[in-house]
Amino acid sequence: MRRLSDGAVLLELSNADALGLAAALTAAPPAGFLDAVPGARTLLVLFDPDRFDLASIDAAQRSPARPLPRTVRLRTVYDGPDLPAIAAVTGLSTSRIIKLHTEAVHTVAFLGFAPGFAYLSGAPEALALPRLKTPRVRVPAGSVAVAGGYSGVYPADTPGGWQLIGRVAERMFDPESTPPGLLRPGDRVLFESVGQLPAIAAPERSPQKGEAVLRVHAPGPFTSIQGSPRYGLAASGVPAGGAMDLAALAAANELLGNPPGAAGLEMTVAGPELEALADLRVAVSGRVRHLRAGDRLKIGMLGGGARGYVTVEGGLLQSRPGEPTRALQRGEELRRAPQPSSSAPPRADSLPGPEAGAGAAGTPRLISGHVIEVRALAGPQFDDFLEPGLFFSTEYTLSPHSDRRGLRLQGPPLLPLRADIAPEGTAPGAVQVPGDGLPIVLGPDRPVTGGYPKIATVITADLELLAQARPGSRIRFQRVELAESLRARRGAHR
Repeated sequence: MRRLSDGAVLLELSNADALGLAAALTAAPPAGFLDAVPGARTLLVLFDPDRFDLASIDAAQRSPARPLPRTVRLRTVYDGPDLPAIAAVTGLSTSRIIKLHTEAVHTVAFLGFAPGFAYLSGAPEALALPRLKTPRVRVPAGSVAVAGGYSGVYPADTPGGWQLIGRVAERMFDPESTPPGLLRPGDRVLFESVGQLPAIAAPERSPQKGEAVLRVHAPGPFTSIQGSPRYGLAASGVPAGGAMDLAALAAANELLGNPPGAAGLEMTVAGPELEALADLRVAVSGRVRHLRAGDRLKIGMLGGGARGYVTVEGGLLQSRPGEPTRALQRGEELRRAPQPSSSAPPRADSLPGPEAGAGAAGTPRLISGHVIEVRALAGPQFDDFLEPGLFFSTEYTLSPHSDRRGLRLQGPPLLPLRADIAPEGTAPGAVQVPGDGLPIVLGPDRPVTGGYPKIATVITADLELLAQARPGSRIRFQRVELAESLRARRGAHR
């Protein structure tokens, strides 16, 4: 067991044991348990350290709970664009490749990369092929692919580097289903070769509930609806999401008497222009505004940090868990949540307080020379780099190509001793290092699992510092131990 941060541990287990322990923790969740993420040879457990007892993991390991496997058959047209190249590399005919793939019994080892994307073990050895050197910009939903000894089916149109061999018509992920992923860890999957398939049916959407309170006249650079993290769907490959600066969101909600994690608008660099559709109170820029129906609220450039929050009395209605974060669009209407807390967020005391870091003002903590200092623990693959200490002695610059999935850092590249690892769960604030050697601090919308080595994990209390950093900001990481991470989470001053 390795402590990655104040609220995350990584256990080294066989995949079967990881699935069993995840099922046991989920079936009878101990106090403070948030989520469990199986990987190829690990299990990531996320928790509230003020309530969770690590001994409960040992107790769950003795539980007989195990996932009940199902057999799922997927009708497949084997016409993938990479089949000819695979045939050339392996020396097999395309018909032989199809036969090998359909005769294999595939097992869902874990989900990640994208909601509903299942890593299927059991692929024929001849198809244990590397990923493409240059990933495709767009892989169509339903594409059947192989890479690294796994098979998978892309649940949505997305970039991807796996080798494409076919396609299915089933919807692999539907946010309105329970669970939202078609495949679950432990399921057996059989691919059946067919000549043709219908188009993938568009999912049915139930109408949104709640009173329309705001209309978007201008959305701003990137404004989205965000609340507290929503845990419990990692087994379907769904990240918890949530506001990047939870303390700033909580402070804005406090002004209106909302729960700390009630959903509001997360603005990036500049805000939107909104029209009130009803009389309501909103909190913006640290004060409460009373709007009448028809009033306009225009928010310009944000002062200080990169992100600010607008909250509405009662909170806003969020998207369904599993739907990707999207920017507001001109003309759309925003609805009030039917209940004060629309997303069943974690307990308020599990959110870092405003005193722990940037705080409600959203201004990063600076050291000499206007460099943002961020505390971090050594990551699970810290010793798998040629010069791991370089990470904590380098001054990085925040790239403009950063987003809620990850904050990209520019600086001297790090040299991992191995470019890929067996896929494992990603903790909030994990610092992964892809092939180019440039670190990425993973954000709320990160992939649930990943196969890049992770050199560090930013402590929970300092995640908001990065949330408020603007492109071009200079950042330095300070190595700390778990005890300081826990003190900082609980609001202790350095």
